[in-house]
Amino acid sequence: MSITDLPAVNATLNGISAILLIVGYALIRQRRIAQHRRVMISAFATSTVFLICYVIYHANVGSKPFTGQGTVRTVYFFILITHIVLAALVPPLALITLIRGLRARYDKHAKLARWTLPIWLYVSVTGVIVYVMLYQMYP
Repeated sequence: MSITDLPAVNATLNGISAILLIVGYALIRQRRIAQHRRVMISAFATSTVFLICYVIYHANVGSKPFTGQGTVRTVYFFILITHIVLAALVPPLALITLIRGLRARYDKHAKLARWTLPIWLYVSVTGVIVYVMLYQMYP
C-alpha cells in the first residue's frame, strides 16, 4: 500500500463508521447496551484511524482540486463545505459522548448523543460521497 491508496482507505473507514453508527443506534433502541457500547467504541476507533490516515495523506500530498463543472460543482462544494464544518465538531462531540457513556452518565450521554449521532453520521456518509466525486467521478 502506498500513500496514494489512502483516499480509498479513508472512504472505506468512513463507510465502516457510518455502518457502525447505524448498528449502534439500532442496538440502543433495542436496549442492548453492552453490544451498543462495543459497536460505538468500534465506531470511535474507526473514525480515529480515519483521522490519522487523513492527516498523513494531506500532510504528504496536499489537496486535490475538483474538476467537475456546472451543477455538479455546486453540489460538490455544498457537500464539501458542510462536511468540513461539521467534521470539526465530531471529535469533541464523539469523545465527550463516549466518555459520558463509559462513565455511566447515561442522562447526559443520551442528551448529547442526540446531536452527536446525526452530525457524525452525516460527516461519515458525506466523506464517502466527497471521495467518490473527487477520486472516482472526476479523477
